[in-house]
Amino acid sequence: MTLSLLLNWRLHLAAVILSLIAEAIGIIKIPLGPGTLLLLPLFYAFILGVLLNPHLFSATRRVMPEAVSHAAGPIILLSIMPFIARFGSTIGPAIEQIISAGPALILQELGNLGTMLIALPVAVLVLKMGRESIGATYSIAREPNIAIISDRYGLRGPEGVGVMGVYVVGTMFGTLWFALMAGYLASLDFFDPRALAMACGVGSGSMVAACSGALAGAVPAMKDDLLAFAGASNLLTYATGLYISLFIALPVAEWLYRRLRGPAREQSTVGAVDEHALAADSETDDRPEQQLGRTAIVLAVVCAVAWITNTINGASLVAAAPGMIILYVMSMLGLLITRAAPFYLPGVAWVSLVSILLTLPWFPGSGWMVEQLKAVNFLAIVTPVLAYAGLALTRREFTMFRQTGWKLVIIALLVFTGTYIGSAIVAQLLL
Repeated sequence: MTLSLLLNWRLHLAAVILSLIAEAIGIIKIPLGPGTLLLLPLFYAFILGVLLNPHLFSATRRVMPEAVSHAAGPIILLSIMPFIARFGSTIGPAIEQIISAGPALILQELGNLGTMLIALPVAVLVLKMGRESIGATYSIAREPNIAIISDRYGLRGPEGVGVMGVYVVGTMFGTLWFALMAGYLASLDFFDPRALAMACGVGSGSMVAACSGALAGAVPAMKDDLLAFAGASNLLTYATGLYISLFIALPVAEWLYRRLRGPAREQSTVGAVDEHALAADSETDDRPEQQLGRTAIVLAVVCAVAWITNTINGASLVAAAPGMIILYVMSMLGLLITRAAPFYLPGVAWVSLVSILLTLPWFPGSGWMVEQLKAVNFLAIVTPVLAYAGLALTRREFTMFRQTGWKLVIIALLVFTGTYIGSAIVAQLLL
């Protein structure tokens, strides 16, 4: 994708306007039973982005051409980088607390098995689904999990239909669902907020952003601690999540499916995904660290978008300038290491590690950096991420969402719920 398209003024101006509107609306609290449902600015930014998406309404193509909307896809990852850096900057100062909670952070990863323990029996016994239930329920179906299913079964088989269906639902609604769950459960005062924060580390940047942001809004007095625990948990997920999915979750899902349905291979009950839908928008851009010159320019633009958005509920442009520059530098350092490292670890993981290192109490100048970063509102720099995400949804994702059926929508929400609550329960017991 060309640099001129990634820098298209319509895309970034739309992200700024949608984010400012969302931030101006603020947090809305809705009483719901014994708890409270929190609607955050990121929720409105996503919805507004979807409404402006040219693949949903043809009338919006005059304002947002399809090619410009397509460019929003790779920008989502870059817009997450400053948030990840801000995230990591909360871990460094709280390193002693995190070390003391070490066993809980590590073992809560096993709570992710709650995905299948809740969703798989419902899929097989209640909704009468076939083998697509394996792909749909063994994980939260983010990119590494799709790679596992693609390698093992192929994406056009029933298992592939299942994992792609949950992926599409997660892309469209996962961030919102995690934000709503986290905020609501925090309002119940049943779970330790730190346990809920650990459960946020699910391996998806936008999901952990929404989840931890909702917790920070629900329990503002513990904001820094909660962000630190969520960031540490997410970092561990990058290190261990793929192996837990491959060597534990998928074999358990196969075993449980055979016990529930029988050993015979079942046919898919939701229909095959349209091959043209799979082929559409198949272009994949190089990872950000492969084109550092281009990345540096685009990252500067998305940091400027976050900087402007921060003026509503954060600090003025002048006060927040040093903090945003620090986040930009941290992000670029992380991407430089990603490219130079002898082994592959996602760029967001390296960015997180860099920001943790630079804000450790014994690192020179860490106190000054932490002080400058206080002017950057955590929730404010997440809002543009969701605006870009709404604008980036492709025709393929809208098509697949219609084709995968209502059953996979139900299963996807059960998967997200089981993952989050399962991890929170394990963390709660260990704490």
